Amino acid sequence: MRRLPSGRFQARYVGPDGLERKAPHTFETERQAGKWLTLVESEIIKGEWSAPEAGEIKLEPYGRKWIAERKLQPRSRENYEDLFRLHIRPHLGGLALGAIKPQTIRTWRRTLLDGGTTEPQAVKAYSLLRAILNTAVKEDELIRQNPCRIPGYDRYHTPERPVATVVQVLALAERMPARYSALVIVAAYSGLRWGELAALRRGDVDLTAGTVRVPRKLAALRNRMEFGPPKSEAGNRVVTLPAAARLVLADHLDEFVGEGPEALVFTGDKGAVLRSGNFRRAVGWAAALRAAGMPEGFHFHDLRHTGNNLAAATGASTRDLMHRMGHASMRAALIYQHASSERDREIADAMNRRITKQTKRAAGKPKPKDKQKPVKGRKAARKAREATSGGTDSATGTPMARKIKDD
Repeated sequence: MRRLPSGRFQARYVGPDGLERKAPHTFETERQAGKWLTLVESEIIKGEWSAPEAGEIKLEPYGRKWIAERKLQPRSRENYEDLFRLHIRPHLGGLALGAIKPQTIRTWRRTLLDGGTTEPQAVKAYSLLRAILNTAVKEDELIRQNPCRIPGYDRYHTPERPVATVVQVLALAERMPARYSALVIVAAYSGLRWGELAALRRGDVDLTAGTVRVPRKLAALRNRMEFGPPKSEAGNRVVTLPAAARLVLADHLDEFVGEGPEALVFTGDKGAVLRSGNFRRAVGWAAALRAAGMPEGFHFHDLRHTGNNLAAATGASTRDLMHRMGHASMRAALIYQHASSERDREIADAMNRRITKQTKRAAGKPKPKDKQKPVKGRKAARKAREATSGGTDSATGTPMARKIKDD
């Protein structure tokens, strides 16, 4: 510490990086300067110190560099670039990392929503910003805390997507042009994603074993279509098809697919790779949905839910569902294991059968003869019955038990 000609006190220290720095302002008293230095020393000892000038780096260049250096799938990279360009950079890009506070985040989110940004997009933008600033805190040590720590900002309510019944799936497939019928059936019964189906090749199909291998996916980028690895390591899998899908796929291979192992299984009318937009126009998707009795707003991806729900209803374990769906986390698999009203009714009916069976079995047992002396009074009589019957009389002698037995 030193006293300046003005009479105020300046505080200086040597940081862990060996550079000397001074406090961002002077102090009225030597005691105040000493307290400030004590706080800095405490941060250094606890490993919480960061260079003050580090927080002056602007968010825009840091965020762009973060996306460029991140290991991402091409489609994910484009999505991140769009989120940053549209929702983060215009509002926060000019701010220094150290100047972004929780209040800044709350104001930014409110501005997005008031400006017409949907809540799902706002949540995605918030999650991206949080990931960028996490790196600034934990890896680069540019700021001490991540301002994106506001509860509830990283999630939104997602209405449950409709699930097509088997009858609806068949009706939809019948309304497709012939070359697309198998696409609908396989999508519904395999649980494969659109990009995985569009990337399937003849060599990936084993009709003898009834399986399809998923080693790649087809992604629609801004200016091109690109084959690449599945969404995650768990996406690289082998899925067994039910016989209903296997038979339809075999006919499709005979009629619409070339002989070579690299021939794409599902293509457009002229043999080109499938694009979702072109597909919807070619098949008259909206009209086909109405004719098949599908709910409004049904998406092709919703066919995947049919297969996953059917698999879950068989009693498949969470691990089995994760493998079939190509998910690395349990979250999605658990969604399909929730009790549906139909399944709940089946469980209740099965419970009732067991209740009835065990009640009838208990009611049919002969009661031991009562060798005790008669006992007066209802309470005493009941105790005597329980002592001689082992308690079964109270279970089988009630009106409800007799009703179950008689039913």
